[in-house]
Amino acid sequence: MTLFQILMLGASAFFAFKVYEHIKTLKDGGSEGIDASSHENKTANTFSPFDPEALVIKADEEFEAGNLQKAYALLNEANAKKAQNSDVLYKMGYILQQLGNNEEALRYYKEALEQDKENEFIHNSIASIYRAKGEFVSAKMHLSASLAIDDKNPITCYNYGNLLVDMKHLDEAKEMYKKALELKDDFKEAREELEKLG
Repeated sequence: MTLFQILMLGASAFFAFKVYEHIKTLKDGGSEGIDASSHENKTANTFSPFDPEALVIKADEEFEAGNLQKAYALLNEANAKKAQNSDVLYKMGYILQQLGNNEEALRYYKEALEQDKENEFIHNSIASIYRAKGEFVSAKMHLSASLAIDDKNPITCYNYGNLLVDMKHLDEAKEMYKKALELKDDFKEAREELEKLG
């Protein structure tokens, strides 16, 4: 055996040992503060040292900085660590919608809605995707649900007005724009849309 072969054998043995140690750590839950009583924590906390809340804060910072892909990756990791958090699922859906992936966004919005059925913003977001797809009945159902939760939200009234214009229900659309302006008298977009309708 040459000296090079001996060195390669030693290096292979070292890496094999390190892989064994890593696998054992994953199975045992590790020793760095991972709760050994929770199987979910054993595997989830191996992704990064951040807890889900810290990941969400970091994701929000990345989103504000315009780094949508990085924000999504951080939220995805937070979701892997603590699945079915409606806020995280909603934010993932929102980023996907901003990136133009409406089908995947809709899936996350629906998962978020399963966890928080009384969230008007989730209903609004789902409605916007259905409206973009031309599925007006589904969009109307979600905007109605949003108004049932909070009928004082001018954004919902404005969105509803836009949908009603698409559906050619112009008189109803005018009423929604008027309601949006009653709730927020400096709502420029609602005023502009109302003026277009005469």
